[in-house]
Amino acid sequence: MLKFTTAMAVTMAITMPGTLWAQEKNFRVGLITPAVHVWNQEVDAMGVTLGEMSDGRLSVTAFPSGQLGSEETMLQQLQTGALDMAWLTTAGLTVRVPDLGALHAPFLVDNIADAAKILRSDEAREILDALPAATGTVGLCYAMTGMRQIMAKNPIGSAADLNGLRFRITPAPPIQTFFEMFGAAPAPMPLTQVYDALANGQIDAIDMDHESILNFGYFDHAKNMLETNHQMFGMVALVSGRVWATLSDEDKTIVQEAAQKHCDQTIDRFASEEDSKLERLKAVEGLTITENVGPEFFGDIVARWDAEWAEKTPYVARLRALSDSF
Repeated sequence: MLKFTTAMAVTMAITMPGTLWAQEKNFRVGLITPAVHVWNQEVDAMGVTLGEMSDGRLSVTAFPSGQLGSEETMLQQLQTGALDMAWLTTAGLTVRVPDLGALHAPFLVDNIADAAKILRSDEAREILDALPAATGTVGLCYAMTGMRQIMAKNPIGSAADLNGLRFRITPAPPIQTFFEMFGAAPAPMPLTQVYDALANGQIDAIDMDHESILNFGYFDHAKNMLETNHQMFGMVALVSGRVWATLSDEDKTIVQEAAQKHCDQTIDRFASEEDSKLERLKAVEGLTITENVGPEFFGDIVARWDAEWAEKTPYVARLRALSDSF
């Protein structure tokens, strides 16, 4: 009887949440951004933090530049446990979690500092609660890139000049809605293909943040930029639900705290460096930048976008109200 009880206790310790033992673990982390990107730098730093917090038991190996495939492919790998963690855009998750679409509402915020407030809000945090059931992952925290700007091969004098342009977009319903509303022809495309697509004329224009514009040199083939700040662009640090279930409570706490630290540092870096990145872009020879292009440039697009997406998620109204309070 004693042997049976002991065996049962060992089995329960292995299989029941909260009773697992601390273990050595190297977390494989997938990203679509290049090694020089802030996200990748903070993932590497997160590995150092995990090691320090776990006395060397926990570590990270990063796979940048979409080495493991597209965001959808990496999400599938997370679901099976083939991939441990990933830093994925909120845009890429909106197909499975429509509430995340509210974070991509056009002109939700005026600047990157307010974008940071949205991502750190209780309302945004609530949306992460839907991830386990919808994606098989656990959302640890949000981070972001800079605000989105518009770049085009030809000069843009009005919204009418955007009509019919082939616009590379991040594959995501709320972003596609925005571009279709002003008459563009959205062309969903992985980040790694954008530079060549501009070079060979496959696309006419893009929307992108300062960091990626600088890292990839899109101004080589798109010489006209509108400083619109038309959307914020978030990221979610994800861990596979299957992997999460194997971690002890101690290690879950360590992973959560380490990820949160570096999500916060990512947000703070983008918020503090946004203006200097714009200044660097102003110094690029041959690049024409039109500043302070606001929502009025797009007519009634905000009201029309909100009306359509309010039917998909109540967070459009909730986040608008939150933003109005800043």
